Amino acid sequence: MLPDEPTDIPEAEHILRFDAEEKDAGERADKVVLARMEGWSRQQVQRLFDAGRVWREDETLAKKQKIRTGDSLTLELPPPAETHLRPVALPLEILYEDADIIAINKAAGMVVHPGSGTGEDTLVHALLAHCGPSIIGVGSPERPGIVHRLDKETTGVLIAAKTNPAYQKLVQSFSARLPQKHYRALTSAPLPSASGCITEPIGRHPIHRHRMTARADGRPAESRWKTLKAFGHQAAFVDVRILSGRTHQIRVHMAHLGAPLVGDHTYGFRAKAWPFGSPRILLHAARLTIPHPLSGDTLTLEAPLPADFVKILSELRESPGLPGGEAS
Repeated sequence: MLPDEPTDIPEAEHILRFDAEEKDAGERADKVVLARMEGWSRQQVQRLFDAGRVWREDETLAKKQKIRTGDSLTLELPPPAETHLRPVALPLEILYEDADIIAINKAAGMVVHPGSGTGEDTLVHALLAHCGPSIIGVGSPERPGIVHRLDKETTGVLIAAKTNPAYQKLVQSFSARLPQKHYRALTSAPLPSASGCITEPIGRHPIHRHRMTARADGRPAESRWKTLKAFGHQAAFVDVRILSGRTHQIRVHMAHLGAPLVGDHTYGFRAKAWPFGSPRILLHAARLTIPHPLSGDTLTLEAPLPADFVKILSELRESPGLPGGEAS
């Protein structure tokens, strides 16, 4: 038990059960659980194990134990810890909302949840103001309601839970890769073909630890692209569907193909060679299709391209020497 854990563990408030899959066989129990609990930190998962809240069949499971295909795992989720987050009324473009979930069109520059160096201008602060105090107890105390993330500069569809049953079902859906996620991106060079698939594994860069990179010993990742409009050798407007959810996945994969995203200085975008100014990273989560966590009905959530992205596309279409025509 961690030193700051109470000695009298409170009763579990929620129970989450799942069966281990073939890909989990031979993995450490804490790694498997962490992969299922999107929005949870490694420390939170460790505390579940230290408190004896993770079970395999009728025995408590240690974090270092190996998982077998088909193992039935049970997680006893404790009552939410107190949070020091406060609601802050920030503008939100709501795409869909009901009693259990909310989907927003995240603006560029908005951080999803608090972390090192962030202020009180995150999506979590805005959700607390919009949804009310009940969302504080949904999922992680540090990231209430959050089941997936978008990078700070990335815009588009992001779904959050307003109740714990919805949170648990959404976590399971994302873990099982049920959501279909389509992004629109502008690359700073054409891709090698009009459409294709890249499956390079992605892992942490061995030297620059804030970056990810394509590496053989990384985690499996798959991105499928389709070029919607090519602008000669200058750029390409593409649709990218990701079948995994690795950190910076589209940014890393497009850079690996020799076509860094416009504005993505971290992964090779060269501002000096770009005649349209130096914008943010032009990546937009355009469409998310997912089963509703309670009803099971298919939800297709779509967000229009933001104005700055549209403006760059217009400038490309009107640029002398580049192919014209409307982007799809």
